[in-house]
Amino acid sequence: MKKICYSLLLVFTCFFSSCDSVKNLAGSVLSEYDAANAIREALMLGTNSGVNSLGQKGSFSRDVLLNAILPQEVNKVITALDKLGLASQVNRFTNTLDNAVVESVKRSGPIFLSGIKQMSIRDAIGIVKNGGTAATDYLRRTVGDTLRGSVRPVVRTALNEYNIANEWDKLVSPVKSIIGNNSMLNIDLDNILTVMLTNEMFKQIEIQETAIRTQAAARTTPLLQRVFGSAAAAK
Repeated sequence: MKKICYSLLLVFTCFFSSCDSVKNLAGSVLSEYDAANAIREALMLGTNSGVNSLGQKGSFSRDVLLNAILPQEVNKVITALDKLGLASQVNRFTNTLDNAVVESVKRSGPIFLSGIKQMSIRDAIGIVKNGGTAATDYLRRTVGDTLRGSVRPVVRTALNEYNIANEWDKLVSPVKSIIGNNSMLNIDLDNILTVMLTNEMFKQIEIQETAIRTQAAARTTPLLQRVFGSAAAAK
């Protein structure tokens, strides 16, 4: 009877995950099917955490935004504006830019989730057992470029909706006679902000993955508890 039950369990598992993907079935019941789904679930939790954290007004400070988008020579413009008592205009510009970036974060969440769902993880068990941020590293390495390519139009749309180029021109127009006409915002702004945004999202995903691997309380579903709890116990 036990042999029949074992055979049925093996057939059932092979149906969903392929026979060669089953690992230690009689022991920890950790298959590539379980591992792959657990990895996707962990990455999705990290993505949602990133959207919730970064998709809030003020998530990106004035200095972070200006240092990210402006080359050194243009940063001198900001310094000059501050000295001329135009700090409020600078703040208005960075607030508008922050709104555009926050909107981009919210809209990019589904793009990250779609990329995660489409991942084909053949070495899923290895990723689970490797520890650290192996799953996030895998996501960054395999679909990072695709994600950035998909997020960039979202950023561009948000920048256009908030008229960032016009806001910049309003900011510097009062002092163009002093700083000249080289203060145009003619840099590849949507690409720069796309890289910044995706990097920050990956950082949030890393934080969530590390928590799931190291803290039982972060394993909020039975699947995460079974897979990552088994991996932690095996170390």
